[in-house]
Order: sequence, then C-alpha cells, then structure tokens
Amino acid sequence: MTNQNERLQKVIAQSGITSRRKAEQLIIDGKVRVNGQVVTELGTKVSRDDEVEVNGVPLEKEPHVYYMLYKPRGVISSLKDDKNRKVVIDLMEEVTERVFPIGRLDYDTSGILLLTNDGEFANLLMHPKHEVDKVYVAKIKGIPDKKELGRLRKGIKADNDMLKAANYTILSTDKKKNTMVLELTLHEGKNRHIRRMMEQLGYPVMKLKREKYGMLTLDGLQPGDYRPLTPKEIKQIRNQASKIVKE
Repeated sequence: MTNQNERLQKVIAQSGITSRRKAEQLIIDGKVRVNGQVVTELGTKVSRDDEVEVNGVPLEKEPHVYYMLYKPRGVISSLKDDKNRKVVIDLMEEVTERVFPIGRLDYDTSGILLLTNDGEFANLLMHPKHEVDKVYVAKIKGIPDKKELGRLRKGIKADNDMLKAANYTILSTDKKKNTMVLELTLHEGKNRHIRRMMEQLGYPVMKLKREKYGMLTLDGLQPGDYRPLTPKEIKQIRNQASKIVKE
C-alpha cells in the first residue's frame, strides 16, 4: 500500500495473493473486511493505516521488492513442491519478504526468473497482450531447414495452443553431432512453449536457457545467484509492459 488512498481491489492485488479481477470477486462475495467491517463495494478506497483482511487473513504491509534469479536446471519455479524437490525460494534464503515467481521456467530450463511481492507488477508482466521480449537459447537435436524454421514465426499448432516465436536466429550448427543452437524471442510464454513447438517440428530441445527478459540479462550472475532489481530497471520494465498493453 501507499500513503494515499487506493482502491481496495488494487491493494489486495498488490499484496500478491491474487489478481485484481479475483480480488473484485472476493469483495463482491463478502470475503473482505476493512477495519473489521465487511466491504462489498468495489469503489471502496483504503489507506495504509486501514486493516484489510481477506478470508480472515490480514494483508501484510511489507514494502514491495523485486528480484532477478538465475534459475538453475532441476529447480521448480514454485514456492513449494508436493514431491519435495528443490524450489526457487530455497535458493533465496536471505530474502525475508514473501515473494513469488512471475510466471515460470520449466524444471529442466535455466535462466532469468523474476520474483516479487507486488501482485500488480506481476499481473502487468503476465498480461496476455504484453509483448516484453523474452529471449531464449535452445540446443536442439537435428538440423531444420529454412522452410521448417519459418514455421516458428507463422505459428505451430500443439494441442489447443498456437505456439510461435516473434523471431529466431541460428547461432551455430554441428553437422557431426546433428545439432543446432537457436536464439528464440517470445512475446508470450505458454506451458513448455519452446519445447512443445520444437517437438511438433520434430526437433526436440536438448537444452534451454532464458537469457533476457526485456532489457534484463544474466550478466554477473551464476546459476543459483540472485539480486534485487534496481529502481531504474523496475521503472523501465514496468513502462515497457504498460506501453504495450495500452497500445
């Protein structure tokens, strides 16, 4: 929360517990209390001094934080795992705030993962209309020709999804090992997006890494390392996503 009055649903979303749309439904359903009183009007505004409860649980008034993690392979992009596998929060022992991942990277995929406790920021970056570039490097089995690679931009049907890359670049080809390394730029990230896309083409992914998220890179980080985003980085990526959504 800020020192100014803000709409109740926005405050709930910023806490990271749910999206703004779901927060609105919680208010309508009478699941939200302000200073002990049930509130069902969506126009209600609250200040930082107000006590807000959702389903009987008080919202924490901790400051917003933003981190970038170099997720290694073999780690789950979640806060807990029912199979007791290592999760990303296990790598961030010194972070005291209740952060959560923005989106996810597959278990076998490494690279940039953003974490925050700012629900509105997370929802902005995950908005289906945003086009913040996410750049991956994939090592694939086999050597597709130009025509096959052209299908990446046009889109490839997999189950009920249309999977596509905004752009691609061939980084290297190894004819002896029958492998190719591609740089792929995505504007959205469906479940196992690149792996499913390449499988449909008949060239399975052997190794995958997300190297850029907007203007953010992994410079200076090793697998398992993390750092807070700078105020400038937060502003830049927020502005980039906001501009695209509005357009």
